[in-house]
Amino acid sequence: MRIEKDVSVSTATASTGPSNTSSSRGSRLASIAVASALFMEFLDSTALSTALPTLSVAFGTDPVHLKLALTSYILALAVLAPASGWIADRFGPRRVFMTAMVVFLAGSVLCGFSQSLAQLVLFRTLQGLGGALMTPVGRLIVVNSAPREKLVSAMSWFTMPALVGPLLGPPLAGLILGVADWPWIFFINVPVGLLGMWAVARFVPPLKQPDPGPFDTKGFAIAVVAITALMCTAETVGIGLVPWPVQVGITLVAIGALAAYVRHALRTPRPVLNLRLFQVDTFRASMVGGALVRIGLGATPFLLPLLFQVALGWGPLEAGLVTIGTGLGAFACKPVAPALIRRVGFRQTLVASNLLTAALTAVPAFFGLGTPIPFIVITLVCSGFMRSLQFTATNTVAYADLPKEAVSNASTVAVVTQQMALSVGISFGGLMLHVARGGGDVRLTPDRFLLPFLAIGFVSSLAGPLFRRLRPDAGEHIGGRAAARG
Repeated sequence: MRIEKDVSVSTATASTGPSNTSSSRGSRLASIAVASALFMEFLDSTALSTALPTLSVAFGTDPVHLKLALTSYILALAVLAPASGWIADRFGPRRVFMTAMVVFLAGSVLCGFSQSLAQLVLFRTLQGLGGALMTPVGRLIVVNSAPREKLVSAMSWFTMPALVGPLLGPPLAGLILGVADWPWIFFINVPVGLLGMWAVARFVPPLKQPDPGPFDTKGFAIAVVAITALMCTAETVGIGLVPWPVQVGITLVAIGALAAYVRHALRTPRPVLNLRLFQVDTFRASMVGGALVRIGLGATPFLLPLLFQVALGWGPLEAGLVTIGTGLGAFACKPVAPALIRRVGFRQTLVASNLLTAALTAVPAFFGLGTPIPFIVITLVCSGFMRSLQFTATNTVAYADLPKEAVSNASTVAVVTQQMALSVGISFGGLMLHVARGGGDVRLTPDRFLLPFLAIGFVSSLAGPLFRRLRPDAGEHIGGRAAARG
């Protein structure tokens, strides 16, 4: 189904000649420049995941509770992200992106000086406020800079440099922890961020955005309450962090605020999060299906370091070097993803990659002391490849049937949905691990990870039926398949 009243379908026609070549080159440079800036965000998150066992010793806390250092960032990002589209349209995407990078770098430096888990969570929240603008505004720059028929290629260029972060993050964290101390995991962001800011200033042109109109203050306030309460519910459910009456109260607030926002959004001409976009089949499948897969994506970086370093007794460097397999697989996928999607179409790509992604997400459940390391590495490489293919397809098909004026709001909705899914994934993985331990302080052994990995693999597989409901020709005009047929 396509939006008939609120969002009209807009399909750009491919142009030919020198101007088209120049436009493609410009969009590619803009994509790479934005991605080079986002590189530090990916590097920071994956390096921190590898360092969780070390931080648990430094701060004297349970490794499972350190998921707060991951979810606090995502919570801050998801809370501010609803306003990112309006802010980018009002002040200009490039200016907002550069400001967000400064905030992120300030949070990084302060994280390095943290003396307790509470301080780390506070400064990770500041980082998240910067990331809340970097991620959606970066995607907005890429989508608005690329011709429609080149969108898959532009998104691949956009995500390829960012994959170097997960590729280098784990071994870099292991190296830092071997020769220095954990604060340098955050300090390394400073030179990387400064280089990214130069690239954005050099290659990203000013983009003229449509007038966003008045800011939806009421909708933003309701959305903040709903998002915060939903993520707090996911973070605290079943693990005894807060008394059960408080947990029930938070859950009721979340449900009430969510219902209030849905009612508000459907009655407001320009809501801060435009839920009418979900009327578009391709956008809805991308958001809902992608969220289910991201639950597995969010849980894996939290669970794998604990499995390798605590349950299997590996060192941080050894664990980091093995975990690099996921990044290698993802990086290898990017050059072939556009051609593969063009050949088989979005629908078939999404269905097949989801089945394989779900299965590979669950395989670490069977890793043990006797598992050959080459098998572990091959599994992670294949998992990274399939996830990268899946997310290239989902991130791109979301914009297939949307007009250009809806891209800003769509990007905002996408980031909020994706970050909430990642946060739920971390919390869900922590909950399953807590259940597998019997709810106590039982030592983490390899068998305790059977339930968590099987559970996140199953949740990821639930996206398959949603992708099967797409039209066979969904996204054909942006994937280049129609042109290839002609």
